[in-house]
Amino acid sequence: MKKRIFDIIFSLLVLALVFWVLLISWFISIIDTRTNGIFIQQRIGQHGKKFNIFKFRTIQKDLQSGKEVISNIGCLLRKYKLDELPQLFNVLRGKMSLVGARPDIEGYYDLLKGEDRKILNLKPGLTSDASLKYINEVEILKKQCDPLLYNDTVIFPDKVKMNLEYYYNHSIIGDFIIILRTVQTTLFRNKKLD
Repeated sequence: MKKRIFDIIFSLLVLALVFWVLLISWFISIIDTRTNGIFIQQRIGQHGKKFNIFKFRTIQKDLQSGKEVISNIGCLLRKYKLDELPQLFNVLRGKMSLVGARPDIEGYYDLLKGEDRKILNLKPGLTSDASLKYINEVEILKKQCDPLLYNDTVIFPDKVKMNLEYYYNHSIIGDFIIILRTVQTTLFRNKKLD
């Protein structure tokens, strides 16, 4: 119950502070992708139930090839995690928490066995220690001969281990520290990339 109250209060505060950023990002996404600007995808949530996650759309159809590509503006939104801002509404709706295992597509968390399934007792989160450790996951996977195999045998099992540790040790103070680390890591990482 305390975690839920923390999620609501903190989400409302963040939305109050960055609502203008949210509106500008949405408007840019609409123009950039020539869509409604919102990406909705089914993910696995608490107790293995599916829910719709919200993001700003960052992929557009290339007019020459017809293929879907991440746009330049989409890269910018992803770089600063602005495409994730709509997930604050997932938090307010009670489908997500600020901190917890990042929600994944079917075929991963829903297939966990034994003790690992305890992760599903918690709501998925906007951020976590595991997501911070693998903040450059896309770059890591690009370097692998078989990215899917590497994800399934190295990255995902490590995330499960870290998320299970969070399950046993989470607290409001711990969540607040993870949120601060998320802001710091995102800003520091992006300064290094510039």
